[in-house]
Amino acid sequence: MISGAHIVVYSKNAEADRAFFRDILGFKSVDAGHGWLIFALPPTEAAFHPSEGDVHELYFMCDDLKTEMASLAKKGVKCSKVEEARWGSVTKMRLPSGGKVGLYQPKHPAAIASK
Repeated sequence: MISGAHIVVYSKNAEADRAFFRDILGFKSVDAGHGWLIFALPPTEAAFHPSEGDVHELYFMCDDLKTEMASLAKKGVKCSKVEEARWGSVTKMRLPSGGKVGLYQPKHPAAIASK
């Protein structure tokens, strides 16, 4: 029986991005050894989109995008301009490594229950 999912985010500065997930986003973690943090994430959904490449994206969901962006801005997080898509309102947060993680307020029914 499948009991969970493990997401790997590749980074040019994993230590800085781990600190971002811990200190800015506030995710709890366990140390798997030598500072290798494994984070507990909120309930998660998976969607499959057609693609010719091997591309994966990570988006965090929220109930109120503007409020979440304002909260993150107080912590020094810069978000991209909000784009309106058929499936939701979306922005990207830049990680300390330079990578990007999405944040969106869905317009579609969520497969997970909201808080």
